[in-house]
Formats: sequence, C-alpha cells, structure tokens
Amino acid sequence: MTPKRRRLDMLVKIIGAIVLIWLAFMVLGWILSAFKWVLIIAAVATVGALAYGAIKRSQIRS
Repeated sequence: MTPKRRRLDMLVKIIGAIVLIWLAFMVLGWILSAFKWVLIIAAVATVGALAYGAIKRSQIRS
C-alpha cells in the first residue's frame, strides 16, 4: 500500500466517523423532540382529567 493510499483510507475513515456521529445526534434530537411533545400532551391530559374529576366530585356533593 502506498503512503497516499493510506492517507486516503484514513481520511475516509475519519469522514465516515464524523458522518456517523452526526447521524446519531440527528436521531437523538428527533427522539427527544418527539418525547417533548408526548410529555406536553400527557401533562395537558392529566390536568384535564384532574379538573374533570374535581368538577364531577363537586357536583356529587351538592
């Protein structure tokens, strides 16, 4: 193997590693973004269920 070939192979490996790391961060960002919306929807649903229960409880007592 010539020295030029070794340098080219090393360059391809480095670029490949950078691309893989970049893709991993993209996927991680997408997952966290989706999880954020799931948490927001769950919080709204929980508050709605608590409010509905409180209203129903106050109607039963009166």
